[in-house]
Amino acid sequence: MIAANKARHCETMDEVRSHIDELDERITALLVERTGYMTQAARIKQDASKVHDQGRIEFIAARVRRMAAEQGGQPDVLEAAYRALMDASIAFEHREFARLREGAAA
Repeated sequence: MIAANKARHCETMDEVRSHIDELDERITALLVERTGYMTQAARIKQDASKVHDQGRIEFIAARVRRMAAEQGGQPDVLEAAYRALMDASIAFEHREFARLREGAAA
């Protein structure tokens, strides 16, 4: 079954909101895990200029669009969400890059 077909039929907005709340719990856990990899990337990268990788950004955007289409979703919505996620992740990674090196510079 493609993901677009997994949404259950709802009769009320309370049902819709309940299902969205359940999904948000799962999505949040995955995003927290994903953010942990941003800290690792900040630790591994040796140069702050490597934090923003436009080629990787475009690769992820295209991949997400393809996966959304394959699963019966809305590529434009997923790409916009992921671009916002990547922008926030890059800002976080820059902060982590600096934080991880604060003690080393002293």
